[in-house]
Amino acid sequence: MEKFAKVKELLASVEADAEKFYNAGNSAAGTRVRKAMQDLKVLAQDIRAEVTEKKNTAK
Repeated sequence: MEKFAKVKELLASVEADAEKFYNAGNSAAGTRVRKAMQDLKVLAQDIRAEVTEKKNTAK
């Protein structure tokens, strides 16, 4: 559950940069959004592995 909270925090923190990129055309904000999305991908993969492991050990 700790990693899921980190995902929520990351999404909240990148929201302003996403708005700057899409609405104002700020390319530096786009770079920050891309980095945050990569971090999100890594966190999501970690969560998937954790869930799979927990599911398989419960059997």
